[in-house]
Amino acid sequence: MRKNKTLTTAAVLAGSVATVVATFAVPASAGTSSTSSASGSSGSSGSRLDGVWRTDGYSTIVRITGTTYEYYDTTAISCIRDTSYQDDGSVSTFTPGPGPNRALWHIDANVNARTLIRLPALPAACTRPASATPIETFDVFWRTFAENYPFFAQRGIDWQRVYDTYRPQVTATTTDAQLRSIFAAMITPLHDAHVGLVADGTRIYSVKPGTQVPGDDLDTRAMALIQHADLADAATALQTWCQGRVAFATLPGGVGYLRVSGFTGFTSQDTSAANAAAFAGALDQIFTADRTSGDNPDRLHGLILDLRINGGGDDPLGLMLASRLTGQSFFAYAKQTRDDPSLPDHFTPPQPFLVHPSAAPHYDGPLSILAGGSTFSAGESTIQALLNRSPRPLVVGEDTQGVFSDILDRQLPNGWTFGLPDEEYLTPSGRTYDIAGIPPDVRVPTLTAAQFADGTDPAFRVAQIGLRWLQQRSGSIAK
Repeated sequence: MRKNKTLTTAAVLAGSVATVVATFAVPASAGTSSTSSASGSSGSSGSRLDGVWRTDGYSTIVRITGTTYEYYDTTAISCIRDTSYQDDGSVSTFTPGPGPNRALWHIDANVNARTLIRLPALPAACTRPASATPIETFDVFWRTFAENYPFFAQRGIDWQRVYDTYRPQVTATTTDAQLRSIFAAMITPLHDAHVGLVADGTRIYSVKPGTQVPGDDLDTRAMALIQHADLADAATALQTWCQGRVAFATLPGGVGYLRVSGFTGFTSQDTSAANAAAFAGALDQIFTADRTSGDNPDRLHGLILDLRINGGGDDPLGLMLASRLTGQSFFAYAKQTRDDPSLPDHFTPPQPFLVHPSAAPHYDGPLSILAGGSTFSAGESTIQALLNRSPRPLVVGEDTQGVFSDILDRQLPNGWTFGLPDEEYLTPSGRTYDIAGIPPDVRVPTLTAAQFADGTDPAFRVAQIGLRWLQQRSGSIAK
């Protein structure tokens, strides 16, 4: 449900905002009934939603009985009760769809709605305990990827060959340590930061070669470098909000510097509502009326948005930020989900999302974005959305990590948990930035070991130069 839940120490996700999220690709009559919601589950509109439902994509079954909700992870060979939906702090909302056999499921940490299709009854496999032998556990693990993962061809992985290689190594006497090593050998070559396994407390994941995982240590080192190399002559001191994940300073010439190191963890509660409120409050203090309108000394004439160390989080918060950076609506991206177990290239109809200008003060002038290999997930989807902004931002740095999908969280028969992507985020032309990442307009190595050692930040300087060029084009240079 939550975008990086099973990944790394980089992010544990939450967050929501309803003001920016866009138009779902569903009939206009859908979602007209009122709902109430609570942490981990949601109220429904009564008996109309009672029953058993399967998702279009996501390989999930939901059983609704009044205000009781049961979730099941499914494959062609398994059905396992999943309790994580109650435990991760997300809020689900269910609304009736057109006719008695369709409904919508919205999770507040995500931007999209999942289509539900009514089933006559809970499948028999869901009523029996899952066998937890090493063989059954392997088969469920392998098949979940086979039925949901969209990127085998792009990553050059023959998943059937993976089965043929590792399945013979698993027997009834395979130990947990041996099975964990086998699973690690299967998923590590994917180098997909949205693929992860938690086995007996051990986290296994693999990121794009040559990139650094966002985390507290890297974030602290980067902030120290930025303070030394980039903000020594700042017109105003750096202020922070959201437990240090949001920072802002004003540079000479009416240029703002905004750093966001994740789209989660903004509060100690780390819930959707709390994080959204904290982020909105921070943005209110950053994008004040004096900085965004009128002819006054505090007005911003340019903005550098630093997302170089951003572990991701919740897309609604990224769209909230985008809504403070525009004066007109624009297309953000569309999402589609793999929905046929036998066809890796078959997806649900794309759901488009728009960015609308915030009713609060917002900045719509020249924008430079700093990005790189430590820009993950919601950090990337935020950039993808902003590429459609007018005026278009200039992106400086290196390719982003190349992981966009919400993570499909799964449980295994033996109690281990794992996650994988099953979605694509589409540009207006229908392409994705998965795997390769979003390329910069100006390529500059960023936050390297050498730069940490000598205290320099050339990407920041290039972003400043690029911003000056954007200002000249728009005529927004401070007098």
